Amino acid sequence: MSSLLRRRPSPAMIVALIALFASLGGVSYGFATGTIDSREIKNNSVRSSDLRNNEIRTRDLRNNEVRGIDIRNSTVQGRDIALNTVTGTDVNESTLQQVPSAAQADSATNADSVSSLKILPVTTVAEGAQPTLLATHGPFTVRGTCGATAAEVTVSTTESDSVASNGQPPFGPADSPVALASQNSGYSVKPVAALAPSGKGFTGDVGLQHDSTGQVCRFHGDLALQG
Repeated sequence: MSSLLRRRPSPAMIVALIALFASLGGVSYGFATGTIDSREIKNNSVRSSDLRNNEIRTRDLRNNEVRGIDIRNSTVQGRDIALNTVTGTDVNESTLQQVPSAAQADSATNADSVSSLKILPVTTVAEGAQPTLLATHGPFTVRGTCGATAAEVTVSTTESDSVASNGQPPFGPADSPVALASQNSGYSVKPVAALAPSGKGFTGDVGLQHDSTGQVCRFHGDLALQG
């Protein structure tokens, strides 16, 4: 009897054996059922090489858990973003450059002060006919006149103290139309401009042709309207 007592396991040994049987039983249970859950996996031990390519899907990720630090820089492209989902609040406005055609808008007090382009289509005027309207802007009216010896572009105004590019004194509503450019024979392109005290004005180039054979004059060009 005394020999049996001497061979009895100590309490520490009994606890160790119970722990061993429990751990072996857990692993055996996992293998027996064909499933391994998180209890059988050591924390921080599963690596990328343990995952099959293209097998992690949306349903495997917790909502709102993927963050910017989880995505490699410069790898998200336009094709990865749904159409019409990026809004102004998503853009840092200070990083945007000015649109070239909007450069004049910085100094404009209203939309009327921004320049616009007026194209003058080819207009034919018979010799001796009444002056033909080419363009209007603010107080100014631009006409083409065909005389016996020259084609002429004139401007009239409804605003006093208006000035023109021909170097003549200021003119107003009571004055006759002022000649901006003329062509005696052949064809040439000449600059034209006028400005009113209100800030309305225009600058541009007008082509004039005096065709003495056909007894006609032709006009065309473009004007930058301002004010």
